[in-house]
Amino acid sequence: MARSAEPEEGPPAGGAPFGLIDVAGDSMVPTLRDGDQLLVRYGARIRPGAVVVFRHPFQQNLLVVKRADGRRPKGWWLLSDNRPVDSDSRSYGAVPDELVLGRVLLRLRPRPAWLAPGRRLERLLLSGPLARVPGLARRLGVWVRPEELQNS
Repeated sequence: MARSAEPEEGPPAGGAPFGLIDVAGDSMVPTLRDGDQLLVRYGARIRPGAVVVFRHPFQQNLLVVKRADGRRPKGWWLLSDNRPVDSDSRSYGAVPDELVLGRVLLRLRPRPAWLAPGRRLERLLLSGPLARVPGLARRLGVWVRPEELQNS
């Protein structure tokens, strides 16, 4: 879940493209922790692996932060990084596009961390010589599924 620092629990009035939210709960551990503050780009293009902010499908006044696992016919399949926590698409299904508000770019506090590298940097980190540096992709915000780590 997320607590919005924005009015009315969502994108700022006037269509400002950026906003701040605070993380509430442990569903995104180890990537995010309770109390982390995030910079969100509202309306940003979503791609698999991105950390996103969306309105809960059954409680639309509630903002939620999850990882985009993939696109489905009815919307985005969004999962917790903390897999035992199943308050995600495993319990409420695919999230319609109109409820996905934006992409998390940065964790601002307690320690700044980039969470949304560009597509070109992401490709470099996942293949070639940079892929051989242990943990580099993860430190620079590229999501690698746990099962992919085991297979490498």
